[in-house]
Amino acid sequence: MNSTTAQRQEVLVLGAGYAGLAAAIQLAARTRKRGNLRVTLVNPYDTFTERLRLHMTATGQETAEMDIRELLDGTGAAFVRGWVTAVDTRAKTVRVDDDRVLRYDTLVYGLGSVADTVAVPGVDDHAYTLDSPENAALLAGRLARLGGGTVVVGGSGLTGVEAAAEIAERHPELQVVLLGRHEPGAGMHPRAKAHVDAGLARLGVRVHAGVEVSKVLPDGVELADGSAIPADAVLWTSGTRVSPLAAAAGLTVDERGRVVTDSALRSVSHPDVYAVGDAAAVRQGYGVMHGTCQGGMPTGVHAALSILRVAAGKDPRPFRFGFYHTPVSLGRNDGVVQFTRPDTRPRRIVLTGERAARYKETVTAAPWPTFARMKKMPAMGAFWPHGGRYTRIRSAK
Repeated sequence: MNSTTAQRQEVLVLGAGYAGLAAAIQLAARTRKRGNLRVTLVNPYDTFTERLRLHMTATGQETAEMDIRELLDGTGAAFVRGWVTAVDTRAKTVRVDDDRVLRYDTLVYGLGSVADTVAVPGVDDHAYTLDSPENAALLAGRLARLGGGTVVVGGSGLTGVEAAAEIAERHPELQVVLLGRHEPGAGMHPRAKAHVDAGLARLGVRVHAGVEVSKVLPDGVELADGSAIPADAVLWTSGTRVSPLAAAAGLTVDERGRVVTDSALRSVSHPDVYAVGDAAAVRQGYGVMHGTCQGGMPTGVHAALSILRVAAGKDPRPFRFGFYHTPVSLGRNDGVVQFTRPDTRPRRIVLTGERAARYKETVTAAPWPTFARMKKMPAMGAFWPHGGRYTRIRSAK
């Protein structure tokens, strides 16, 4: 073993979502010529999942397929396809598919979140989710075969709103029912909420707010008040959960299982582990960040730069982020963009209609030119086309 190999630091990045991929590309691109650090990205799929477009996949629309190896090409990062089944923080190892063990010096934990299919009985057995292209494609096949009937979307948050609108627009022969505890667009400026309401009404979506689903049945849903709504298909978008691997590994987690981090995105219990994206409980001055692509990519880049600063014998800088907007699609040619304060409280500035739809499309497509710039000019990783108010990151040098 030569001295270069002996001194090389092994960095494992778990999860190739928006945050994990940003971390891997930024870190590898900045160190590819040094040879003293090796980055390995682990993910169960060869292709990147555009979660922002899964409601389109669920209605049979074709979207671009992003090969992870191609996205990493030129950075020097390695890719391992497989499911992470265990993390051993004492041995500093990660088990993949139960039969392969990878060692790390530094771990970037970005395993993300999925729909919560366990809190309500019957969801796991009878409902569709938008957790992956495969699950979304299953729903698309079901909708295409129906020819008529009712589709219930459980969850009136923004994912539910976008999915209900997309289904109603692409399948006018179906009756779409949107159920949730809160009104669609709750928390938005009244003008933005009014446009959400008008858009759903225009598409014929029936909204039932202030209700709670107590059980999902093979042929519908049962509500907490004892009533039932028949359905030929149920899409579940209410709530998320994270992998239990972090808690099982002994990392300090919050009540939702997310890794609790310090100001530099390091685990408060294991400083050689960084947590990014939906898997992390990142506290800012306004509270704990909620998981979105808008905030996920900056956490990935900041974790990469923190790792480099620590490797150079310097203290990492604190992560600072403020939200800027909430773009919501209402089909392909309509939408709402609610501009926000850093803590997501709505501002008076709102875009609606086709302009909002074009804005949303620009935001959705923004990661790819950003990743490309990271590979060519890693310092550009500090600029966010998603519009997040993010303190510009200086070089780790």
